[in-house]
Amino acid sequence: MSFTQTVFDQTAELCATIRAMPFNRMLADGSLAPVVFRHYMIQDALYLEGFARALAQTSARAPDAEAVRQLAQSAAGAIAVERQMHAHYLGLFGVSAEEFAATPRTPVCDHYVSFLNATSATANVAVATAALLPCFWVYRDVGRDIASRVSVGNPYQAWIDTYSGEDFDAAVTNACALADRLAAQASPRDRAEMEHVYQRSALLEWMFWDSAYRQAGWPDPVATDHPQPA
Repeated sequence: MSFTQTVFDQTAELCATIRAMPFNRMLADGSLAPVVFRHYMIQDALYLEGFARALAQTSARAPDAEAVRQLAQSAAGAIAVERQMHAHYLGLFGVSAEEFAATPRTPVCDHYVSFLNATSATANVAVATAALLPCFWVYRDVGRDIASRVSVGNPYQAWIDTYSGEDFDAAVTNACALADRLAAQASPRDRAEMEHVYQRSALLEWMFWDSAYRQAGWPDPVATDHPQPA
């Protein structure tokens, strides 16, 4: 069984849970509160910048010219999405450049970006590629599912079109093919690590949407009440 088929089977239940999350159900029927989507888009733009850096860092260590090209192209594509779709929605929701620059990554976003960049810097290319793959696969899975049941006149149609469209589908197919090619050349130990980091990133995808739906931010230690133990 190929690497991708193995990890897709391992995370099938998690992906089903992601598709059924309130955020994605409400995104499909258009009832997601604009304030929630606004929060999500800011964090997603911050995430994609970090994701692109991890892709670029991995491409610099790729084993051959084709892998370099593909990973670098994916990095450029992530930046293009951030600049186009996010600019559209951030402008629509009145997010100024100053507000965006002043907004920190949430704990989950920061952890996900840090995990990807640490993995791309310290793990071998096969493992780093596996860690990056869920962002491709899970978004296509969710995009296709939402597109199959989207409401007419959905205010989030641009997002849905992006992740259910042919261009993104081709990018995901290419990313899967690269992961399979690298896994076929990997040692059993590295293949096991590839599976581990894929599962970790897939869980972080769920955590990202859950955090966005709750608009979860950093805790305020001053305002947090810790009762004294009895």
